[in-house]
Amino acid sequence: MNAPQKLFNLCLAVCVLFGCRQAMATDFEPLPRTAAKPGDTAEKIALGKKLFFDPRLSATGTVSCNGCHNLMEGGDDGRATSMGVSGLTGPRNAPTVWNSVFQASQFWDGRAATLEEQAKGPMVADVEMGMVGHDQVIGRIEKIPGYVEEFGGAFGESEAVTIENAVEAIAAFERTLITPDSPFDRFLAGDQSAINEQAIRGMELFESIGCTECHSGPALNNWTGADDDAEFVEFPRFIDSPLVDHYDLGSDLGRLQVTNHDGDERQFKVPVLRNITLTAPYMHNGKVASLSEACRVMASTQLDEELTDKQVSDLIAFMATLEGDFPEIALPRLPSRVGESVIDPSSVSDN
Repeated sequence: MNAPQKLFNLCLAVCVLFGCRQAMATDFEPLPRTAAKPGDTAEKIALGKKLFFDPRLSATGTVSCNGCHNLMEGGDDGRATSMGVSGLTGPRNAPTVWNSVFQASQFWDGRAATLEEQAKGPMVADVEMGMVGHDQVIGRIEKIPGYVEEFGGAFGESEAVTIENAVEAIAAFERTLITPDSPFDRFLAGDQSAINEQAIRGMELFESIGCTECHSGPALNNWTGADDDAEFVEFPRFIDSPLVDHYDLGSDLGRLQVTNHDGDERQFKVPVLRNITLTAPYMHNGKVASLSEACRVMASTQLDEELTDKQVSDLIAFMATLEGDFPEIALPRLPSRVGESVIDPSSVSDN
C-alpha cells in the first residue's frame, strides 16, 4: 500500500471512530422526497400520467412522452438519439425524466425554464411527436369524452381542455418522479454502512479532481433550490483532447443555437447524475456507450485529467450508490372514443 493510500485510510478510520464519515461529503445533499407544487392534486397528477403515456398526442399515434423517457427503466430510451414519428431522429440524447424537477432549466440547451414549458416542445417538434401545432393536440384530446371529463374534474372549468392545462397536468405528474433514499442518501443521513470503501474512494476522487465544480447539490447538477438561476457549462472545455474528435463532441453549438450570443457557444446544462448507471449512452449526442468511457471523457475534456482503470472503477462504484428507490408505477387505462379512432388515417404516412 502506498503512502497516500495509507494516509487516506488513516483519515477514514478517524472519521469512522468519531462518527463523522458523512462529513467528508461536503458538496452533496440528500435528494428531497417531494417536489410538489400547490395545486398538484391527485386528479391533476392522474390526468398528467395518462397524457404522459398516451401516444395519440403524436401525429402518427405512435410516440408518447414515455417512448423517449421510459419510466419502466432509467427514464430515457437507451438510444444515442431518440426516434420520433415515422422513424425520424433528432441530434441529441434524451435525458432522464427521473428527478428532472431538480433542475433550473430543461433540454440540453436550457431553452425551457420549467417542466410545463418543456412538455409543450416535443408535441410539435417534427422529429419527435410531429403535431403541426398545439391546436391539433387539443383537437385530439377534445374528441375523447373521457379526457374532457377528466380535465373538467382536475381543473374545475367548463372548458378545461387547453394546452396550458395539459402541460400543467403532465408537469404535476413529472414532479412525482423522484428516486430518494439511495445508498448515498442514507450515507449522508449518517448510515456509515450504506456505501462501501470503494464507493467512498470514488466520492473522494470525485471531489478532489474537481467534478463537484459542476456536479454538487442533491441532484449532483449544481441545483440547490427551486429559485436557482439556470447555469450552463462549456463542453468540451479542453477542445484539444483527442476524445473531442473521437466522439464528435465539438460540433454541437449548444445554447448558442437558442440565444445567438457568441458567449453561449458549446454551453450546455449540467445533467442530473442521479441513477446515472441506468442511462447509457452518454453525452448530449449519445455517442459515448459506457459509463467507464464517460468518466474518461469528462476527466479529459473538462478537467484535463487522465484516469487510471482503478480510478474509473472507484468513480463508478460511487455513482452506483446514486441509484434511488423508484416509485411503483402502474400503466394507466387511457380513455378512448367508442368505435372510432381519434387519428385520421389519411393524415398518417404509410412509412
